[in-house]
Amino acid sequence: MSKDFNLRVVVSGAAGFIGSHLCDRLIAENHSVVGIDNLLTGSLRNLAHLAGHGSFRFVQHDVTKPVQVDGAVDAVLHLASPASPKDYMRYPIETLEVGSAGTRNMLELARRWNARFLLASTSECYGDPLIHPQRETYWGHVNPVGPRSCYDESKRFAEALTMAFHRAHGLRTNIARIFNTYGPRMQLDDGRVVPAFIDQALRGQPVTIFGDGSQTRSFCFVGDLVDGLYRLMFSDEHHPVNLGNPCEMTIREFAEHVCRLTGATCALEHRPLPEDDPKRRRPDITKARTLLGWEPKVPLEQGLRLTIAYFRSL
Repeated sequence: MSKDFNLRVVVSGAAGFIGSHLCDRLIAENHSVVGIDNLLTGSLRNLAHLAGHGSFRFVQHDVTKPVQVDGAVDAVLHLASPASPKDYMRYPIETLEVGSAGTRNMLELARRWNARFLLASTSECYGDPLIHPQRETYWGHVNPVGPRSCYDESKRFAEALTMAFHRAHGLRTNIARIFNTYGPRMQLDDGRVVPAFIDQALRGQPVTIFGDGSQTRSFCFVGDLVDGLYRLMFSDEHHPVNLGNPCEMTIREFAEHVCRLTGATCALEHRPLPEDDPKRRRPDITKARTLLGWEPKVPLEQGLRLTIAYFRSL
């Protein structure tokens, strides 16, 4: 599949944070997009700028129900799922359903049209990892019955189902394991660390840090992440590929960055660490560098300034 082709692409989770940016990239590359979302956690505001665009059509639909699309399909990109802990703990059954039945329905759509399929999986497949940094060959350390398990196991099952369709039906599949991503169009109240810290700093409230703040994350700007997804969908790599920023920092250090860039004088308020919260998280992106020629380019300060400006505009 050449990048020069004008493809017809179905994107589930199109009204979500990453999904809406991916729709933008596909359209910018002269592909046409059918965006599907049930709006459980997505927002039409993320797609408002595409209203009336000749290369974009939105369908409100729950992909846990069979998916029908008029006309041929060249690629199916499955991003539908609650993604923040606040959302998937609020909707645990829906999260498991979209990872299982939803993934099956999107795979069947791709199979029907002999289309390429890409699964947006997650670094949460590694759980609270026992190796660092995390590479794709690591099988993970996941609590299958913990409070986060609805999301972790949903994605792990989705990966297994995707590989089963590849092996049983010869479907052209890709799996992206996405690490912490941030940028405009995140929901301010979704509970993830980036919007939470920015919101608290902009309102002059204490910044809430869970635990002692020594746990680490690696933050990738959404534009970089979408570039990785776009490259991956044209690759022939069927096994998982990590997409994320390998620049690791502590949560306390990240809070200090946010406070400095917002101009806020922040007090730090510590609360107990949630159960099964990963202590360290950093991707090994050797595979993405080698196979896709991809690595993040947007510095944290630049990405945070863009994100803060977006939240200021709301």
